[in-house]
Amino acid sequence: MSDLNPKQSQAVNHPNGPLLIIAGAGSGKTKTLTGRVAHLIERGVPPERIIAITFTNKAAKEMANRVRTLLASRLNQKKQLAMPFLGTFHAFGARLLRQEAHLLGRTPAYTIFDDGDTLSLIKNVLANLGLSREKMPPAKACYLIGKIKNEIKDDLGEDSIIQAVYEAYEEALQKNNAFDFEDLIEKPVRLFERHPAVKTRHQNLFDHILVDEFQDTNPAQYRLLRHLAEKHQNISAVGDDAQSIYRFRGSDFRNFLNFENDWRDVAVVTLDQNYRSTGTILKAAGGVIGHNTLQKPKTLWTENEAGEPITVIKTINSEDEAETIGDAIWNTIRAERHLPKKSDVAILYRTNAQSRAIEQALIVRNINYDVFGGLKFYERKEIKDIVAGLRLAHNPQDSVSRDRLQKTFGKRAGEPIIQAMIQSPKGEQPATAIGRFVDSSSYARYLRIKFTNAEDRLENVRELISFAAGFTELGDFLARVSLLEGGDGKGTGGESQQAQLVGSPTVHLMTIHLAKGLEFDRVFVIGASEGILPHNRSLTSNDELEEERRLMYVAITRGRKKVTLSFFGYPSRFLYEIPGDAVEFIDHSGRGTTLNEEAIYLEE
Repeated sequence: MSDLNPKQSQAVNHPNGPLLIIAGAGSGKTKTLTGRVAHLIERGVPPERIIAITFTNKAAKEMANRVRTLLASRLNQKKQLAMPFLGTFHAFGARLLRQEAHLLGRTPAYTIFDDGDTLSLIKNVLANLGLSREKMPPAKACYLIGKIKNEIKDDLGEDSIIQAVYEAYEEALQKNNAFDFEDLIEKPVRLFERHPAVKTRHQNLFDHILVDEFQDTNPAQYRLLRHLAEKHQNISAVGDDAQSIYRFRGSDFRNFLNFENDWRDVAVVTLDQNYRSTGTILKAAGGVIGHNTLQKPKTLWTENEAGEPITVIKTINSEDEAETIGDAIWNTIRAERHLPKKSDVAILYRTNAQSRAIEQALIVRNINYDVFGGLKFYERKEIKDIVAGLRLAHNPQDSVSRDRLQKTFGKRAGEPIIQAMIQSPKGEQPATAIGRFVDSSSYARYLRIKFTNAEDRLENVRELISFAAGFTELGDFLARVSLLEGGDGKGTGGESQQAQLVGSPTVHLMTIHLAKGLEFDRVFVIGASEGILPHNRSLTSNDELEEERRLMYVAITRGRKKVTLSFFGYPSRFLYEIPGDAVEFIDHSGRGTTLNEEAIYLEE
């Protein structure tokens, strides 16, 4: 580890006691954390007395590989080395519960219920309690029970319904000799607090605890860590409050901000040298995040070149924005197609619904793309349901679409919906037909009962309606959708363009939330508009607005060489927080203004 910079080395070689490592974007966080694990073992700490906890199996596997490589090279050993526990919170909790299951009325052979199992069990519980789906939607019950466990709530308030559901659900889990995912954290905390001897026994098993992405811990996870480390105080927390973007999952970045108040004699090391991005990208990101009030102050710097300015593009609407970005990517691929290193391009967006227009622009240009961590727009359930209804309206003999709706809603409930679509007036416009389907099926209610992410799915529905509004004939709209579903690229260049792009790099599409931890040569952030980023739902809360700003910070810092931000309508307030000398403004509406002149124009 001779290539550690001074601050990384300081963190790696910290002796004992609480350590907070504030690791800015691209500052070598994983390298520092794995280096510290290896250093502890090298100095004589038995591997089995070290816990290193992270949030994903992928990160745990990467950490294990790095630690193994470091130890083998530093200790000059080729034999199999003893390893510490390197895994997720849930993996650690599952291991602990195997040992203590009898205290919770389970055997060590217990089952871990996934989300689908949990939903099925809750449906049975609600049926046994005589609660209708209207009174307590199963998806809502799942969400509320998960929230209770993640926040370690003892008082469920005056809601007698959720109290009854929670107690019946817990009893049903025990009868099934099962735990759900939230139990893997919550139940160890309960055990420690109800059985001091159990807590002491597990405290005595470990000498050092290291935690990755500490800013993403929820209350239950932090309580588990505090119980485990309160005796020896050897806890090393690594993270970046500026990249805390999972509040909707229950994470509380105040665990990170308050670390120095919660532990005695804390050592703090700030990793502020960035190895990923150009100086201009860091300047832009720093200008944005500097407007947040709740944060650990730091200024990232780099020895990399200044690089290109941040490009901010004003477009007319979402379709024009997608066409503009599609052209820019096509030009990039064409310019670099002979280079040995494939172009590395990502398109980031605030909500999944935004992918529809950009997918269409890439399809017609025959540019290969993937949707990271999700489905392509026309593969999403809610879109396929609606399209099935529209196809029946256009062609009542379509048995495949009829079967889909019967499977979705059930034969009895599905038949009136099918008839409503078949009997739609001739010449009905596509957007109106979608409204007919949504109304006849009470589709918004259906989504809220079935899914915990109903609002995201409804955004996809609204996006489909917006696209359909550009068509007057249902047949034309369905033909267009079919071509897009099949990835038909008959746009600019047609087959000749497709031949040119054989073997072209894949463009990665993803939400900003999923992009965290990744990096790309070129990053396009679409929808940098007020109401999208920041999202409308965040505008009434300062805490939520600051999280939206952290989202923009994460998006910008994914870029290595070039970042492009595009908007339509009102530009995001975050665009004005980027230092002016780091921005190149391009106006596709033809007025040729600067970003500041754009603000004056909109005010007028």
